[in-house]
Amino acid sequence: MVKDMTKGSPMKIIIRFCLPLMLGNLFQQFYNMADTIIVGKFVGKTALSAVGSVGPLNFLVIGSILGLCTGFAIPIAQSFGAQNFKKLRKITANIIYTSIAMGILLTIVVVAFTKPLLRVLNTPDDIFEDAYNYIVIIFLGIGATMLYNIVSSIIRSLGDSKTPLYFLIFSSLLNIGLDLLLIIVFKMGVSGAAIATVISQLVSGILCLVFVIKNYPMLHFKEGDKKPDFKCIKELVGNGVPMALQCSITAIGSVMLQSCVNTLGSNAIAAMTIGAKTQLMIVLPSETIGITMATYCGQNLGARKYDRIKKGIFSATILGIAYSVVAFFIARYLGSFIGLLFIDGSEVAVLELSQRFLDTCAWFYPILTFIFIYRNALQGLGYGTTAMFAGFFELAARGGVGFGFVLEYGFAAACFANPVAWFAADILLVPAYFVVMKKLKNSFLIEEKLGGNND
Repeated sequence: MVKDMTKGSPMKIIIRFCLPLMLGNLFQQFYNMADTIIVGKFVGKTALSAVGSVGPLNFLVIGSILGLCTGFAIPIAQSFGAQNFKKLRKITANIIYTSIAMGILLTIVVVAFTKPLLRVLNTPDDIFEDAYNYIVIIFLGIGATMLYNIVSSIIRSLGDSKTPLYFLIFSSLLNIGLDLLLIIVFKMGVSGAAIATVISQLVSGILCLVFVIKNYPMLHFKEGDKKPDFKCIKELVGNGVPMALQCSITAIGSVMLQSCVNTLGSNAIAAMTIGAKTQLMIVLPSETIGITMATYCGQNLGARKYDRIKKGIFSATILGIAYSVVAFFIARYLGSFIGLLFIDGSEVAVLELSQRFLDTCAWFYPILTFIFIYRNALQGLGYGTTAMFAGFFELAARGGVGFGFVLEYGFAAACFANPVAWFAADILLVPAYFVVMKKLKNSFLIEEKLGGNND
């Protein structure tokens, strides 16, 4: 089940790890999109706009949690690469303590500020109640979200990308079934969609946890492993918080843009929702390659294998660029068909606007690919703070386009917000990668001279 990524062909290892992870992320997208699709089809455009209007806010909070969980798991990958199982168990125990504390704190704070945040987003009055009812239930389920993502991140850090996939497939089907039951049969509207999502997340998290307990003896705690270690917690926070902040910063830019789009009316809101959801599906393989690099780089950093890190990142870049060409054609020529998943074909104006969004972004997918790969590589190498600062560039660019141009030029300007933000992030990420690799090379050479174990 575990996979040592410090041996064998980097390209083959990356592809083998990517495929189940990509399928898992695809089901995660379906999981997340089920609410949007079923609400749009069975409740209507207004309800769809309500769910879509809180998308960036959802991304802000849930995306931060995903970043936090992924960051927590990086020391796991590094310890596994170094074959230090005692440290592995200690880190796992302290992940539990830290996650529980942060989960409780986040839930209280976020739920308390949900309504004010919706006002800041300029959420229209006709969809405000539905938007609040949906997102507050999602936020009350933060604990369930953290449970699944913490456990699955740990599993993936050990090189096992298949197991989380199996549980995601099950929970995705469960989510769809519950959506249909609660929305169509029990007429619970957007609240039913949110409840279905939380229940499904909880089930997948419990299943992952049971699997780990039964199948990963290396994670079974021994005497002294469960003791809270503040040095270990500091390391976890040092990895997790920058990744969470990076996701938060990116999401804040999306929230700023969404607040501007919300002033353009329900058609624009629905179109942006459909376009963004469709794009998430299209670029998923590129994102998956990036996620793979966090684990790959973490394990090989622990094993002190500089050349493998370099070869792996090069292989990932080639794969990512190749797929971005494929993604271009999918977005340009199949985007409108994917959009029909979310809304009835009679909503011609909405579908045309969403396709305009995709047509604009598609030209810049290689730029987005660089973000996925180099950001995650830097995080896996222990430079999460550097990746976080790239998020500030992205935030400034996306917010600048939103407030500087969308309010004046409308939806056409909103279509260019993401490409401009992607360029801004790469301005820092790409040079930072080469600087970090130079530092690592020098560090490994010194270790080798001093009798280190670099091979």
